[in-house]
Amino acid sequence: MSKMRKRTGLLLLMITCLCLFTGCHGSKGQSEFEIPEEFDTSKNYEITFWAKNDTNKTQTKIYEQAIADFEELYPNIKVNLRLYTDYGKIYNDVITNISTNTTPNVCITYPDHIATYLTGSNCVVPLDNLFDNEKYGLGGSELAYDSPSREKIIPQFLSECSIGGQYYAIPYMRSTEACYVNKTYVEALGYTLPETLTWDFIWEVSEAAMEKDEDGNFLVNGQNVLIPFIYKSTDNMMIQMLKQKNAGYSNEDGEIQLFNDTTKELLYTIAEHAKTGAFSTFKISSYPANFLDAGQCIFAIDSTAGATWMGSHAPLSDISEDKFVEFETAVMTIPQFDTKNPQMISQGPSICIFNKQDSQEVLASWIFAQYLLTNDVQIAYSETEGYVPVTSKAQESEEYKDYLSRCGEDDSTYYEVKIKASKLLLDNTENTFVTPVFNGSASLRDAAGQLIENVTKSVRRKQEVNDEYIDNLYEEVTSLYHLDQGGGTEVSGSGKKEDLGELPATAVILLASLAGAWILIILYLIYGAVKKKRCQKERNNL
Repeated sequence: MSKMRKRTGLLLLMITCLCLFTGCHGSKGQSEFEIPEEFDTSKNYEITFWAKNDTNKTQTKIYEQAIADFEELYPNIKVNLRLYTDYGKIYNDVITNISTNTTPNVCITYPDHIATYLTGSNCVVPLDNLFDNEKYGLGGSELAYDSPSREKIIPQFLSECSIGGQYYAIPYMRSTEACYVNKTYVEALGYTLPETLTWDFIWEVSEAAMEKDEDGNFLVNGQNVLIPFIYKSTDNMMIQMLKQKNAGYSNEDGEIQLFNDTTKELLYTIAEHAKTGAFSTFKISSYPANFLDAGQCIFAIDSTAGATWMGSHAPLSDISEDKFVEFETAVMTIPQFDTKNPQMISQGPSICIFNKQDSQEVLASWIFAQYLLTNDVQIAYSETEGYVPVTSKAQESEEYKDYLSRCGEDDSTYYEVKIKASKLLLDNTENTFVTPVFNGSASLRDAAGQLIENVTKSVRRKQEVNDEYIDNLYEEVTSLYHLDQGGGTEVSGSGKKEDLGELPATAVILLASLAGAWILIILYLIYGAVKKKRCQKERNNL
């Protein structure tokens, strides 16, 4: 009898493990969220909010103040803040927590990441119905604060939050890339900055800056260190170059078009200037701002959100005071191939909410997420960096207009470079674009940058970059980011089938564990049947 109990117990344990595995990534077990008729204010809710703060203490205080103000309006909702310094870490933690149903309630993230969260799971709440809900939607009548209506969210910023025909996020802040230029050095080299930078101009000036004196110091700065052109985000560099050339990158169906002849031409040009030392990247050389502020870089391309690190008086610079070099900083749009049709990427964090068993808890999460779009939060956070508010309501407010008008009053709140970076995006919102979002788009973005990184490293190591090299590079990067592996199809909210691309590593592990559990069960059942047959045979022989 005890053996039977043990066998039964073991079998139950294995079945339990199997249930746990099948309840992980890819589970359809969680019910789709349905909006409650009323928000139950008699019940207490505790929600978690994961956010990124760029190690900026002012941003931390803004989050804390926003939570305090929100909890005063909704005393039955407690918000627990968890801060990260890297979006990649948020992404990894969310993927891990999906498998255990312990995702946060509200999360600041990127749409490329959300597309992966959605793979085979309804853990992220679609927001279309919530947007339009009369009571609790955007501008809803039952909200305890002044929420912006849907029409007040900048359309270009909202469009990035649409995945497969449905909205899964709301924009939180937006930035683009800017070229921070040491105008003093450009003019010392005999050049005048054009109204709009071109790639040819940057390459020409960068090469001219490589001239040295007999002691090996660069003539333009008198130092033995100079990298005229440094790009922070090489994925953005390649994506924007291809967009400006009207060349392929990817389409809305998730078709990968990155590995084309235009990409090859661009890589040859980049290799040419990397070989002379006129060009480098953040991953190879470090932050562009550190070189710019020390007079060791002329063109530093980084996000407008990084403006407080840029310039002779940068308030958040990482270099020591004695390393600063005095120069005039120009804040310009990224270089263009066609100045009459400028193209620059729109980027910045968005907010998604995760599904839970209690629909009231989800509604509480949405009410908090939406609070982050109010003027007080939007304007306060945008003043910390070169971000711009995502609503026209905030942008057109007297408070925000006053902030912009005080450009250069000090080197903190009204730091000139920071406000100029914000104005750059405000003046060019119509010229911004976003890349298609699908499961695998995050990997494709990484691959685009990896092409530039590899070419730059190779020429620094005296390797020849030719057609054979490029062909091999395409194969290596395709394999590295699993871009040649389809993950099946899934019907999106629009009814269109989309390629899911590569499954996250955690999903692969869980599926492998699931298969292993089935194998163990089958082996156990076979073993039991064989043993039973053997025992029966022995009894018959007695």
